[in-house]
Amino acid sequence: MVFGFHWYGGTAEQVAGGGSDGAVYAHYGLKQLSNNSTIFVAPQGLNNGWANPGGEDVRFVDDMISRIGGDLCVDTTQVFALGFSYGAGMSVALACARPAVFRAIVSIAGGEISGCAGGTTPVAFMGIHGISDNIGGGRALKDKWVRNNGCTPQNAPEPARGSNTHITTYYSGCKTGYPVVWAPFDGGHQQGPVDGCAGCESGARSWVKGEVWKFFTGETPVPPTTFRLRGEASGRCLDVNGAGTANGTQMITWDCHNNANQQFTLDGQALRVTGKCVEVPANAGAGAQARIWDCNGGANQKWNITGTTITNVQTGLCLNSTSNNNGAAVTVATCNNSSGQRWAKA
Repeated sequence: MVFGFHWYGGTAEQVAGGGSDGAVYAHYGLKQLSNNSTIFVAPQGLNNGWANPGGEDVRFVDDMISRIGGDLCVDTTQVFALGFSYGAGMSVALACARPAVFRAIVSIAGGEISGCAGGTTPVAFMGIHGISDNIGGGRALKDKWVRNNGCTPQNAPEPARGSNTHITTYYSGCKTGYPVVWAPFDGGHQQGPVDGCAGCESGARSWVKGEVWKFFTGETPVPPTTFRLRGEASGRCLDVNGAGTANGTQMITWDCHNNANQQFTLDGQALRVTGKCVEVPANAGAGAQARIWDCNGGANQKWNITGTTITNVQTGLCLNSTSNNNGAAVTVATCNNSSGQRWAKA
């Protein structure tokens, strides 16, 4: 059973009917994805909001659960809540006050605006937030459940302004059954952002509903495999110089070891290491040195790995070791299938 809470000034009818997007966005787009497997509830808040004075809106939800459970066959271990803005705040209030009732909640551009009575017990949590929309408040909310759920803290990547994309991070180390997911996007106070489209708002076209449904149904991605990249010519491994973590730290080759600065994961086309992404400067030419930078989804941070060849998506140039020595610079160069441009996962 999924409760979908409306935003300030919104209505239950807009949530249930999908607003201007129609049926494709009914119940935040989840009804269409559910294939009739789910009971959806769209409550109406007093004065079109969820002020929750004295916990009255939480008690309203208690009464709805009791009434619906008396009439329908509800799996009480599978009760969820989500909402946008004020509706997200109400979902947060339920995570705080009724952690034993709600299996998971999703906050879209939300905060603790409806209060948080309790709020120290694990609940599966997903936060979706625009980087231009009080992102600090969104991060604080996410960090609360990172702590509650025992997840491993990390500097989760966020997209750059102007990238018109989103980045989803599944936290590791969380208590079994209590995942935390963080999905910041390049945008403002929106519930239906669209990748590749600056400022666009469309529930029908947005990636949000798919990410939320995947989270609610437990379709957590398999954690990425960690690997090293060993150069064929040198026998040495791709390495973050000096184990640095600052933006702009350059990539070199070095004797292979098992430290974090040689441990890579592939996230789509992003090559990640030490919490950053391997890139070349935007619109760089041949000879530009590879480096690490905050992940932002740009084409200069995307790589095609075909066999033993690693090609930058933006430039079309190949990852290239400049010599066989320790400390040799790693650049991008015109692809020539030489041994200095061949890399093997190790």
